[in-house]
Amino acid sequence: MSLEAIILAAGTGSRMHSSLPKSLHLLGGLPMLAHIAIAAHEVGAAKIHIVVAGDGAAVKSGLSTALGGGNNNGGGEKILAKIDWISQSKPLGTGDAARLALAAVDKSAMVLVLYGDTPLVDAATLEPLIAAQTNAQKNLLALLTAEYDNPTGLGRIVRDGAGAVMRIIEEKDADAETRKIRECNTGFIAASASLLAAALAKLDNNNAQGEFYLTDVVAHAKAAGADIVACRSAHPQRTVGVNSHAELARAERIYQFAQAEKLLADGVRLRDPARFDVRGRCRFGRDCTVDVNVILEGDVVVGARCSIGAGALIRNSRIGDDCVIEANCVIDDADIGAGCVVGPFARLRPQTRLDANARIGNFVEIKKSRIGQKSKVNHLSYVGDSEVGHAANIGAGVITCNYDGIAKHPTKIGDRVFIGSNSQLVAPLTIGDGATIGAGSTITKDVAAGALAVERAKQIGVADWTRGKDKSDTKTHSGNSGGGA
Repeated sequence: MSLEAIILAAGTGSRMHSSLPKSLHLLGGLPMLAHIAIAAHEVGAAKIHIVVAGDGAAVKSGLSTALGGGNNNGGGEKILAKIDWISQSKPLGTGDAARLALAAVDKSAMVLVLYGDTPLVDAATLEPLIAAQTNAQKNLLALLTAEYDNPTGLGRIVRDGAGAVMRIIEEKDADAETRKIRECNTGFIAASASLLAAALAKLDNNNAQGEFYLTDVVAHAKAAGADIVACRSAHPQRTVGVNSHAELARAERIYQFAQAEKLLADGVRLRDPARFDVRGRCRFGRDCTVDVNVILEGDVVVGARCSIGAGALIRNSRIGDDCVIEANCVIDDADIGAGCVVGPFARLRPQTRLDANARIGNFVEIKKSRIGQKSKVNHLSYVGDSEVGHAANIGAGVITCNYDGIAKHPTKIGDRVFIGSNSQLVAPLTIGDGATIGAGSTITKDVAAGALAVERAKQIGVADWTRGKDKSDTKTHSGNSGGGA
């Protein structure tokens, strides 16, 4: 029997107070809907039917962007290929949404019903449902339950004297005694398509909301003679839905702590797991240390024996062995070779490559450039659209002037070049191996290998010169004699 998933994602999310569809709000750098689609894929769903409100254009676009380009460990495109979009034109409830989706499901399939606002659910949480259904006859409905300390707002599981599940009662329709029950419905169910279709056909909207409740299928299935199996989740916090920004923030911390736990188990030293965020995927080599408030986004690979300083943001980058990323660096789509030191307060922009043992210092910005082995750009400099050879030294305040207002132009700096402080290199420009640029120069012409290039106005000295006196100065004025303003 094949497995197909239905994801209900037509909710408006009014409590989010946002124009963004609820299922597209981010958790761990991905839309909530993307997390549940990944979970459905990982448990082996052959097709994933997603119910959206109206044409769902924003949701379709958002999910496509999030999973496109081979995201999710290269499987994003595979997930998108499985998706079948279902439109719910009127908000008639979860039962109506499931009925619409079921029309597109293979009649011989097993059906797993999921929700687009439950981003913490993973494959391990769902596997007991699938196992219960796989190991039983077709006339069985499996549902996932969980016990919560505070079950407010959730449907309660009502059992008979023998402990068998009888029905689910939504809180709005529950009496005071029923509301004391702590075992709640998570909403996740697994059943054969035929059983689910028969139960959905019997739904009515005779309730406080005037909607067709999916939860009512449990009572209808039981009345028709189906066995009801309740699989109690070992991790209740993974089953909770998100309906507000407060709930999303709590879910984010649960998610991030889980990521931190995995890295700690793999040997990464996190100085404070509560102050560390992964918004994508990351891989670390052995003996790495990560300080507080580090954010990793997209696809990040870190080699062995690396140190990442506090407050660093690293996005879609690869860092070689034995690197030091000092505090407060921003590294975006960069490739950093082994033994490099970056920062503090450095910015590596997209398409930056550092060869082994390069050094990028404080308040340095590198853009779309390659910095050769053992080359140094140590202080307050900008290098863009450039190729720098090995063992070059670029002094403080050096700027490659790569943009003329219309187009970008390249700068090529050879091996062992020394560029003095406060120099401007006006591209397009080539500086040959071993050349030296005197401090304070503006270089507009190519410099030959081994040559010295200096471009400065002639220094003028005026003897016995007196600085003009400020009219506000008085004999009683007390000020220092420095040159600051």
